[in-house]
Amino acid sequence: MPEVMRQRRAALGLSQSDLAAAVGLDKRQVRRYEAGEAQPTLQVAKGLAGALGVSLDELAGQDEQRLKITGEWWSAWQTTKDGQEVHTSQRIEIRQRGTELDIAAVERGITAEEGGYLWRGVLRLWDNEILMGWYAADDEAVRSKGTLYLVVHPHGHQMRGRWTGLSYDGPLQSGSAAIARTEDAATALLTEMTSGATA
Repeated sequence: MPEVMRQRRAALGLSQSDLAAAVGLDKRQVRRYEAGEAQPTLQVAKGLAGALGVSLDELAGQDEQRLKITGEWWSAWQTTKDGQEVHTSQRIEIRQRGTELDIAAVERGITAEEGGYLWRGVLRLWDNEILMGWYAADDEAVRSKGTLYLVVHPHGHQMRGRWTGLSYDGPLQSGSAAIARTEDAATALLTEMTSGATA
């Protein structure tokens, strides 16, 4: 644990004082943990792991080989409008904290009149290959909310799967979903999925 603490703190550009303040500890206690002179309680270890952006297992020295998914991405969705299938795309931002990811639309993709809306959600990364979680509209007039299940490519450069939830207009719907680093890659992946082609 001492080595993990030192390395993560340095990688994040935090001083021992910064880390101590983030967790509510005295700087001397952080120094003792990093020197291997003391072990934190479970509650303190949880706080340290959160501040350092690692899991408790990683803090204890277990290497998780976790994919790094933070950054700007593009999403593409299969949905319907007025009974017709529609494919839309929009820029999204993903922020990863350990195995938990916050995901949020940065732009509507299409106008509000056409059914575009801003949304956010939380996903969990399982075994470096599955993302599962929820999403909900940020626009107050939009009822849309539901679940996401995405399979992550082994190299982490794209995700594909399904969404299920209340549509913009209210009825329960489901459709294919794709996420990639560029809009062209996301829309091509969605087209491939919805045309019946295999990856």
